[in-house]
Amino acid sequence: MLKICNLTKLYGDIKAVDNLSLEIAPGEIYGFIGHNGAGKTTTIKACCGIHQFDEGEIFVNGKSIKDDPIGCKRDMAYLPDNPDLYEFLSGVKYLNFISDMYGIPKKEREERINRYAKEFEIYEDLAQPISSYSHGMKQKLAIISALIHKPKLLIMDEPFVGLDPIASHKIKTIMRDICNEGGAIFFSTHVLEVAEKLCDKVAIIKKGKLVTMGTMDEVKGDTSLESVFLELGE
Repeated sequence: MLKICNLTKLYGDIKAVDNLSLEIAPGEIYGFIGHNGAGKTTTIKACCGIHQFDEGEIFVNGKSIKDDPIGCKRDMAYLPDNPDLYEFLSGVKYLNFISDMYGIPKKEREERINRYAKEFEIYEDLAQPISSYSHGMKQKLAIISALIHKPKLLIMDEPFVGLDPIASHKIKTIMRDICNEGGAIFFSTHVLEVAEKLCDKVAIIKKGKLVTMGTMDEVKGDTSLESVFLELGE
């Protein structure tokens, strides 16, 4: 579903990402772990077509992000760590705007908006301007906007920041449902306990280089993901 081949991204003489290769298959929740500045967000933005890169190739559902960025973006959704929303719009107008971009029919969008808004407990607030929303409500709206077109690949950067326990549980359930239906998840997080319980596979990046990858059991062995991360991060 997502294939990263020898990705290298330079900022001047600094290699933010250095010859990184990963493959996320359909049905997998793949965690991406690293310290601040390790290259996680740069990698994620390259996968989404936001950052150009200097070497390598990225494929989304078999399509090149370089050669067919629009086709790739139809198949994916991206949830940044700090979503920028059009705060002058109401919640429902924003979701309809996103639905228009993806050409979602009226009946389907209404069903999905209503269902997700009720699940994330912001249904009663959809008519209010986004500028009046709390940080957590904005995060929930951004999650719904990412799910609205039923992406085959969901890419998220620190998705649990700002969410209450109920919303966190809901997004974890939705992530697993997407994978059970043949989709895939690639996400970064600093919440290692969540990653250990949720992920099928995990990769750890340090100073732009991949230091380990594999199934959760392969990476953590008889210890914990936190212990492995701290050991490799030294």
